[in-house]
Amino acid sequence: MLRLRRIISAAPRNVNGGNLLKKEKKISPIIPMHHPSQRIFARFLDIHELATKTAIERSRARLKDEISRGYFQDMKDMEKHGGKVSKANKIIIPASSAIKFPTLEVNFPDGSCLKLPLTSDENDVNASASDNAKGYSLKLPLTSKANDTNASMSDTAKVSLLCLSFRASSSPMLDSWISPFLETFAHSSDVRLYEVSFIDSWLLSRWLIRKLLLKFMKKRTPGEKQDALHRQLGYAFGDHYYFRKELQIINLLTGYIFLVDKHGRIRWQGSGVAAEDELLSLLTCTSLLLEEN
Repeated sequence: MLRLRRIISAAPRNVNGGNLLKKEKKISPIIPMHHPSQRIFARFLDIHELATKTAIERSRARLKDEISRGYFQDMKDMEKHGGKVSKANKIIIPASSAIKFPTLEVNFPDGSCLKLPLTSDENDVNASASDNAKGYSLKLPLTSKANDTNASMSDTAKVSLLCLSFRASSSPMLDSWISPFLETFAHSSDVRLYEVSFIDSWLLSRWLIRKLLLKFMKKRTPGEKQDALHRQLGYAFGDHYYFRKELQIINLLTGYIFLVDKHGRIRWQGSGVAAEDELLSLLTCTSLLLEEN
């Protein structure tokens, strides 16, 4: 009995005299709920959940839109109005109310790549240069000749006519606008004309196949005239759904024409086959833009 009492009295005790063998303490401290790290983590979870929810809603809205609007609906509209989605502007759109043409990356058969529309704004040029340095805009190598040409165009072009084609059936429609435009402004060094064909196919948008396709298109491209203005054929690869939404382009079987000023603003637009009065309006508005400072 005496030996047992000695063993108990020799057991370690805490400051208050309690036996540590009888009372266990937790080693790892518990971070209180009001700790800043927990608040930051909870906020991160909320932002992530909100971003995920927004992305899901956006995808659902796109899926619903694409299901409700298909090829047969486009054909039905073509039979109704012949590709004339809306009447072209009769007068030039004032600069104060004109909207910006969304940035579009276009690849050319010569291996160059441009972000259209080209503008004379120093801020836009600097932004484009910084993007090029980061590797965001150039998908194919630029030749020295292409670089010189592109730099010259960005410095001197006051007006650009952007002709958009989403299906091969719209090419004759674009020709009805392009041919008279080329004849009228053939000797103007302040005008640019781009015909852009959209290729949405995932397979054709792959880098290697895209490069081979552009090489093949280069062989089929006719020789350019010596006039100051010539038809520049380019191709936009990949998904352009949200680009079309910005321009309110619904029917993909027709062609679209946009007259853009040196600041990248849309000052006139048309669609389908050119009517005589619409063509006259395009040529007149182009002349007015050339006279602007």
